[in-house]
Amino acid sequence: MGGLVTRCALLALGLLCALPAWAELLTREALGDYVRAPYSVGEKLNDKGVYSLLNSGGAEAGYVFETEPLAPLPGFSGAPINVLVVLDLEGRFIDVQLIEHNEPIFVSGLGEAPFHAFFEQYGGLSISDSIVVGTPYGETAGGSSLKYLDGVTKATASVRIAHESVMGAALAVAREKMQGLASGPPAFPDPAHDEALTWDDLVDQGIATHHVVTNAQVDALFDGTLWEDDDPEAQDTPDAAYLDLWVVDLGPPAIARAALSGDTFQELQNFTEISPDDEPILLIETARHGLVSEDFVRNTAPDWISAEQDGLPVALRDADLFVELAEGAPIDATAMILRTDRRLGFDPSRDWTLKVLATREHGMFQPQTGSVTLDVPHSTPERFFTRPEQIKPVPPWREALRNRQADLIVLGVFLTGLITLLSLGMTRFAGAQNFTPLRLTILAVVTGFIGWWGQGQLSIVTVLGVIRTAYEGGSYAFLLYDPFSLLIWGVTISGFVAWGRGFFCGWLCPFGALQEFAHHAGRALRLPRIEPSPKWDNRLKYLKYILLAGLVAVVFLAPQNIDKAAEVEPFKTAITTFFIREWYYVAYAGFWLLLSMVLFKGFCRYLCPLGAFMAIGGLLRGRDWIARRAECGSPCQLCRVKCNYGAIKRRGEIDYSECFQCLDCVAIHDDASRCVPLVLKNRGRRSAQAEVAAE
Repeated sequence: MGGLVTRCALLALGLLCALPAWAELLTREALGDYVRAPYSVGEKLNDKGVYSLLNSGGAEAGYVFETEPLAPLPGFSGAPINVLVVLDLEGRFIDVQLIEHNEPIFVSGLGEAPFHAFFEQYGGLSISDSIVVGTPYGETAGGSSLKYLDGVTKATASVRIAHESVMGAALAVAREKMQGLASGPPAFPDPAHDEALTWDDLVDQGIATHHVVTNAQVDALFDGTLWEDDDPEAQDTPDAAYLDLWVVDLGPPAIARAALSGDTFQELQNFTEISPDDEPILLIETARHGLVSEDFVRNTAPDWISAEQDGLPVALRDADLFVELAEGAPIDATAMILRTDRRLGFDPSRDWTLKVLATREHGMFQPQTGSVTLDVPHSTPERFFTRPEQIKPVPPWREALRNRQADLIVLGVFLTGLITLLSLGMTRFAGAQNFTPLRLTILAVVTGFIGWWGQGQLSIVTVLGVIRTAYEGGSYAFLLYDPFSLLIWGVTISGFVAWGRGFFCGWLCPFGALQEFAHHAGRALRLPRIEPSPKWDNRLKYLKYILLAGLVAVVFLAPQNIDKAAEVEPFKTAITTFFIREWYYVAYAGFWLLLSMVLFKGFCRYLCPLGAFMAIGGLLRGRDWIARRAECGSPCQLCRVKCNYGAIKRRGEIDYSECFQCLDCVAIHDDASRCVPLVLKNRGRRSAQAEVAAE
């Protein structure tokens, strides 16, 4: 058996030379099938599959991309979860859709519908929001500025990985394509800040931006175009002002009070109470350009005025307020107050640029219109603003720990007690008169708490995911998303050194516990027992190693099929989904439980690939923890005959690769009424005592 284990380990290692199947980027046409009207996919923007998003008029409206090339976080199958993300220019999610994944819990467990529904929650949220995934283990906090997404029961770890993939990819696009996009909540006027200011103070301190463009400067911009001679006034008075513009941010009350009359200031305060997220901008123009065309309609976006911050457009709209300026402000001027929504990414505490359109017409009938843009940079001192402290979500692994804190404490206490019992008190425990009821009680806790409640059934899927991640050089962070199972893995691997595979397979496997309950039910019903001959028993035990090697091969040769191949484990059906699945999965799991009523733990002994991995890990065992006597095996065969697992060789040696730590042989070894060498020894002692007494 040891030689077979070594050969299987070498086979698994050799398969690392196989080439994995790399996912290919979707074509523009394929992406178009996911993008919903009125949007469409535009030109490709980089080599990582980022495309421009076009609106119904053909103008750029955002970005379309897959998450896998940008944030290839491995899921529990070892393969990334690939998601389509559609962002607008302000970093808001227009749409998020699942493209492809291999998460076992959704592929053939819960079904695809809950996973698709999870992604529908992103619509309308922004990458600047503090988005976290809620869990079925705790309620979301009321009044929090965090944005919560509903998780999926029994699949919390998978949806956390999916969320991190979406946010990682979206932020990568934002850093490249949306320079300066606010990564947190925007600044807003500080209501606690006040200072006495006049119009002259605004001018002297640069709070009011003054920008003048002469006729000659505008002429120079039109030079060489069709419209270069279409402004006679500019040619007659080249030094006169074409644009004489003042720009003032009225958000801070101290600035608004210095720029506006008392009545207009009060009207503005009433406006900001109704629209607290709007930043009001005052424009004052004293030259010939004006601010709006004759076709302008109040309370709409001005046709000649726009704005930009960090290369991104800032939406401006007329506030529809009557404007009367404060004493000292320019007279004989055209003034209007525009507004922009800070929630769309505008940060009034940083530099931004007002863009003024200068237009000319050429021809008398159906004239052709030409334009140039005049840039007016503006900034307002940061002292007038404050920024809410952004609540940053804790790392996903810490969030997972917090949400499962109570379960982890109970699990830790249980594992500590079990380890203590099987190490310091093993002999006394094994020899207890009520050992079987105590063992079944522990297995009931394992099935109910660790399995059905805690979802801590370890699976070969995790092993295969780690192997694939190791080969592809990915991150092992996916293991941290399920701290409950990770704790069991840690204890199990540590148990390899002390006991080999027996600690997990005999005491911590929920499906193994179900099989043992089925065995006792079979005995209570007095069903006949099926037990292969020693020769066939030995042959059948090879199957799990062959199956493990085959699954490792699938990881590298056909990774898209690994979730289906791993269904050889009935764990997902019996434990993860509590038998709520398609009938054929339920029938498969039920078959092994019914078989256990007549064939003791047949799946564990002969077919379990996780058990094969545990047996290989058991090679780390540092001691032979089951005591043996010289008479064990020759002549005594009692322990071997009583061992339900066939883990004791004819010579009396323990085959730890097949030992499930049931402790039956430990109990026999120390029982003077059952251990044959002890019985003979005691019988000889009594005979000697009788002879002495007779003399």
